[in-house]
Amino acid sequence: MSRATRNAPRGGLVRLGLLIAGLLLALRPLPAAAVTELQFWHALDGPNGELVTRLAETFNASQADYRVVPVYKGSYAETISSGITAYRTGAAPHLLQVFEVGNGTMAAAIGAVRPVATVMREAGLSAMPEDFLPVVATNYLDSEGGMLSLPFNVSSTVMWINRDRFRQAGLDAHHLPATWPEVFAAARRLKAADGTRCALSSAWPTWVHLEQLSVWHDRPLATRSNGLDGYDAELVFNGPLQVRHLQNLADLHRAGVFAYNDRVNRGESRFVSGDCAIFLTSPSLYGKVSTAARFDWTVAPMPFYPDVVAEPQNAILGGGSLYVMQGKTPDEYRGVARFLAFPWRDASRPRCTGTPATSPRRAPPMLTRWRRASSSGTRSSTSPCRNSPDARRRATPPACAWATCCRSATCGPRSWRRRSTARSRRSRRSATPWRGATRCCGSSSSGPRSEHGG
Repeated sequence: MSRATRNAPRGGLVRLGLLIAGLLLALRPLPAAAVTELQFWHALDGPNGELVTRLAETFNASQADYRVVPVYKGSYAETISSGITAYRTGAAPHLLQVFEVGNGTMAAAIGAVRPVATVMREAGLSAMPEDFLPVVATNYLDSEGGMLSLPFNVSSTVMWINRDRFRQAGLDAHHLPATWPEVFAAARRLKAADGTRCALSSAWPTWVHLEQLSVWHDRPLATRSNGLDGYDAELVFNGPLQVRHLQNLADLHRAGVFAYNDRVNRGESRFVSGDCAIFLTSPSLYGKVSTAARFDWTVAPMPFYPDVVAEPQNAILGGGSLYVMQGKTPDEYRGVARFLAFPWRDASRPRCTGTPATSPRRAPPMLTRWRRASSSGTRSSTSPCRNSPDARRRATPPACAWATCCRSATCGPRSWRRRSTARSRRSRRSATPWRGATRCCGSSSSGPRSEHGG
């Protein structure tokens, strides 16, 4: 037998083996396309932080190209500091939540921030100022009048009340105090009834007792449109109203009626625990109160001095917005745009974090229904702001958590889109008066009676 004949079977086996190997390679599943990860740094903890996580998870489950990773970075100040430091080291997140106090810092960070309007436009999407309430949009415009950042959580000062403590002190839990003299009188009664616990307190004392107090009564904080028209502004908050109010608080503090906590909001836990009966802060406290408070609570508008104004005038917005950081790839920016355009912007967010920033035509259904009822003069024996068993069963967010939205709907000048950016920016700190909107968060005896401009 020749050598060629002896090697024939061996060559056939080799070819067969190669054929089988090729088939196995062809049948092997193709590797899944890589998912682009998007870092989202925020400053919301507790139930509000859990909501942010759910928003990201909902978006992630809706598509397979991008994965948003929310990361809690501490307080607002700590979050913006972390973002700036990360940018300098080339490790900035894709999205950074910044409180309104940091807007100036971010707007001045040339090269660090990519305007939201640009990111959305490049992805074939849109984020226009007219998509938002005018008084909200003017906080977040760039020099060209486009959206520099996206409003995320918007709030103003409200008054949280422990109705059980009111009843224990012999106060009417259905007719809540609306003016500062009434609040001070109620606080004295509360302290007399229980001297071991806090009667009246607040978070963010500068924001509540100077900024909000001043514009609430149509009084300036500084010259030059509260400092927005130039760097030569002078502070003027040492006026009769402010001096009177701070003196009232000082007197109550000496009497043990008013409790000072700190310069930020760590004292909010004193209301959630039931220690403080009256507490002024942001409606963003709703998430913690609704899940942790074990007493009957309600929300009311910030009080006012009736001898200064007949009704509250203006409000200063708090909260935060989402900034897109520079230095990312086009694909990553497309993912950011898709996340910012996701439907959570319309319905999910306002339920727990404060007030919706979108305009009435984009408001969530619950808010739309409440608007129709209030604008038609419907009176209710149950406040939408109270923590009733029925409300808990329905899991309905309180209308009072949307108080700023009611005010903001008419705060901005109607011709705001035609005005210059500079003029629009001037209006953000002291918007035009909104008449009758104090009833937006009326007491439980009357419910929502009139929502001006809704």
